[in-house]
Amino acid sequence: MKLDILAVGAHPDDVELSCSGTLAKETDRGKKVGILDLTRGELGTRGTPEIRDQEAKDAANILGVSVRENLGFRDGFFVNDEAHQLEIIKIIRKYRPEIVLCNAITDRHIDHGKGSKLTSDACFLSGLRKIETSINGNSQDAWRPKQVYHYIQWEILKPDFVVDISGYMDKKMESVLAYKSQFYDSNSEAPETPISSKNFKDSVQYRAADLGRIIGVEYAEGYIAERYPAVDSIFDLI
Repeated sequence: MKLDILAVGAHPDDVELSCSGTLAKETDRGKKVGILDLTRGELGTRGTPEIRDQEAKDAANILGVSVRENLGFRDGFFVNDEAHQLEIIKIIRKYRPEIVLCNAITDRHIDHGKGSKLTSDACFLSGLRKIETSINGNSQDAWRPKQVYHYIQWEILKPDFVVDISGYMDKKMESVLAYKSQFYDSNSEAPETPISSKNFKDSVQYRAADLGRIIGVEYAEGYIAERYPAVDSIFDLI
């Protein structure tokens, strides 16, 4: 299966929190979208890897993505080395996405910055023919995505461009709240974390609203580009 977009996150829920409005909009337009989680989030204070596995499946169904895979890297301890790069290269060559969305370049959680650079490096290396990979004994052709964009996470970074997700905010929040073990629940007796507060849940919506306000729409998601964004016509800008 060939994908139009592959969204990569260090942890299950990274994608939902950061770019799920964009994904929901593009799946609604008929684009093939996939999600790749690097870890199972096993170091998370709340819930278990098994619970998050099911939550990730539920969120994927809500967003209508075509495929979701998890590489099972060690939460908190994966590194940007050849072995980890090759595993991501195999996924890139398997699905041949035109666009890859990945973690924030810098962020509060150390896995986010690591995941960002690891994914970006793998996207470049995936285009080198002399790097040989195979899946199930079948050799893979080289493939390099046309664009790699980094979504914004905990830290409020200045985006290079924003995507209007008006009309898809409810779907975004539904996918986020599929992670019942992680986010605000007034009845939960689990330990409090920085992302389990009502304030954090509300911030997902008001940050999207603020980006939308700046460009004159209801809601938006921001991205950082590795290369200059280009348009065919000045009128492509809204």
